[in-house]
Amino acid sequence: MLRFERWKIVVISLISVLGILYAAPNFLPRPDVQEIPSWLPHQTVNLGLDLQGGSHLLLEVETSAVVARHVENMVDEVRVALRGAQIGYTGLGRDRNAVVLKLRDASQADTARQTIRDALGKVSGGVVVDADETGNVTISLPEKQMAELQSNAVDQSIEIVRRRVDELGTTEPTIQRQGDDRILLQVPGFDDPERLKRLLGQTASLDFRAVDEATPIQDALQGKIPPGSELLFERATDSQGQEVQGQPIVVRKKVVVSGENLVDAQPTFQNGMPVVSIRFDSTGARRFADFTAENVGKRFAIVLDGKVISAPVVREPIPGGNGIISGSFTTQTANDLALLLRAGALPAPLKILEERTVGPSLGADSIAAGKVAGVVAIILVIGYMIATYGLFGVASTLAILINIALILAILSVLQATLTLPGIAGIVLTMGMAVDANVLIFERIREEVRNGRTPYSALDMGFKQALRTILDANITTLIAAVILFQFGSGPVRGFAVTLAVGIFTSVFTAVMLTRMLIVLWLRRTRPQTLPI
Repeated sequence: MLRFERWKIVVISLISVLGILYAAPNFLPRPDVQEIPSWLPHQTVNLGLDLQGGSHLLLEVETSAVVARHVENMVDEVRVALRGAQIGYTGLGRDRNAVVLKLRDASQADTARQTIRDALGKVSGGVVVDADETGNVTISLPEKQMAELQSNAVDQSIEIVRRRVDELGTTEPTIQRQGDDRILLQVPGFDDPERLKRLLGQTASLDFRAVDEATPIQDALQGKIPPGSELLFERATDSQGQEVQGQPIVVRKKVVVSGENLVDAQPTFQNGMPVVSIRFDSTGARRFADFTAENVGKRFAIVLDGKVISAPVVREPIPGGNGIISGSFTTQTANDLALLLRAGALPAPLKILEERTVGPSLGADSIAAGKVAGVVAIILVIGYMIATYGLFGVASTLAILINIALILAILSVLQATLTLPGIAGIVLTMGMAVDANVLIFERIREEVRNGRTPYSALDMGFKQALRTILDANITTLIAAVILFQFGSGPVRGFAVTLAVGIFTSVFTAVMLTRMLIVLWLRRTRPQTLPI
């Protein structure tokens, strides 16, 4: 245990120096960190919601809307299939999560059942079709498939929420699934929760449709709307900037180009006014070019979440797949719309169940308390070790300081988020690092009392204590892994710092402290150990 090749000394020293270099930016003011050259370590540990403030939202995905939309698609498929098979029916529609209809001829029940299964097998992956003797037919989704639809909607919503929050330029947001249909969102350092709620509250489903100019607005307001059209309202704002209901407009239900064909959206200016520039993929570009070529002089509507943003007139064909969305935008609303379109549409609406805003003053108090706890812990530990073990205590003190630097360096490189429980994990790690040194030093003392020489006592002390140190740290590491696997939020932060601290404390106690003592032993060759 006392043999140290030169390459081992170089490696341990290099790791320690790199740890100090990568941890150093955390002790500099933020403006100074930004001025560090890119080729030098400049990453810092991200502070969590409890340390720098921010927004906390608990969202619920309204998965029932996904199921309802899926059942509506089934209605259309059933209509086409039955007409193609020349099977008469009445009362086709959606009843909650099922499709219902009544056959004109009840004797065609078996044929209708097979036709429906063949048609819906392509879009629904299998359905349950029940038909009674009177010709009443009920088409429903199996429980397993309905649960899969809802689960996929939550997974897609998490991904879209992540894209939207990332577009805001925030660092290390926490986005986690809770239960079957809830999402926990924490955005540290974001001081505009209202804007965050607006961005998450919009589904951002974008459609380009033709305007039905043949239907008078008065007839539409009285409910006289053709089957292929619907009445929508233009988006407008009042003098205070609040959204109000605008002019009514009748648009076709058929979508010419949808948001799925959108590949990019950027805020820009046209004639000094904020607009959003959009670009379609090849399929969307072709559809848009064909539509504009066939409808020169007619209007088309840009519909976002069921509201008409604008309804311009097609002056000339628009090839190339590029377009401009104009409206009563401000610079921020244009930026937000471009962000929403780039991130994509949510598969289902989100409902805010819980909202909390943590102010930066509370985070500053937490950081101050954490600093006090850390400094007090370091002073007490260093004082105890030096008073108890003398020169060996000085070596362990240096190892403890390197240990803290290595923890901060690893967290900085991983861009981990440090929370208040994470600070507690670091303080606990300091105690564990000292505990390893205490085991080693007490074992050395015991060997000295048994009459061994300094070299023999040191060698046996490190050898005999190593097994105990590894056993203790492995069991703690298992606990940290379990905490990380089954915990969430602050519990995971504590588990991460604890796990990182276990590795660094073993390294500094077993390798660094031993190297320092061995180098001292080679240099001085003492007759007795000052322990």
